[in-house]
Formats: sequence, structure tokens, C-alpha cells
Amino acid sequence: QVQLQESGPGLVKPSQTLSLACTVSNGSITTNDFYWSWVRQSPGKGLEWIGYINYVGNTRDNPSLKSRTSISRDTSKNQFTLQLTSVTPEDTAVYYCARMSGAWYYDNWGQGTQVTVSS
Repeated sequence: QVQLQESGPGLVKPSQTLSLACTVSNGSITTNDFYWSWVRQSPGKGLEWIGYINYVGNTRDNPSLKSRTSISRDTSKNQFTLQLTSVTPEDTAVYYCARMSGAWYYDNWGQGTQVTVSS
């Protein structure tokens, strides 16, 4: 079964860049037809999709976050990454990486990692 694991700093200062990596095991991020996504959840809110990078490296971002979002990948490490710039405390959330398999269906998730934006 494919496994995803988030990693990165749990604390980021306002105005700085949030950087996370998702390491994929038992599956390749270049396998046809999968989309590798970042999603977040904060208290009192539902899941918010951030963006994805697909199996050939094409990206798509949530329009509400697009100007601050950069998703990339390192195929040699079987990782994909998230950079969210100019963060504020409103970006505090649990961040998940997840695999999408057709029609916006998330079939695998990482365990999530808490990221707090604070001075």
C-alpha cells in the first residue's frame, strides 16, 4: 500500500515561507494518472485543498492561495514539496499530503503535520 509522510518545520514565523515535503513509499510519484496533493485543516474549518502536482509534473493551485503557493517535486527522492510564502497566523493548520486517483478522489493520506505560524 502506498504510504505518504509529511516532514518539515512545525513552527514558521509570520512573513516567512512554509516548506514541507511529502515522501512517498511503495509507489512512484511518476506513475501514470496520479495527482499528488496538499490539503490543510484548521480548527473550525473543513479541509482546504491547496494544490497538486501530477505524474508528469504539471501543477494546479487553489485560486485563493495560488499567488503564494509553489508545489514541486524531486523524483530522485520520490518526494513532492509545498512552499507557501508570506505566511500569517491564519495559515496555522494541520497540513496533509494526499494522493488523488481520478475525479478528485483522495485514496491515500499522510498522517498530517501541525504547522504553527507564530512569532
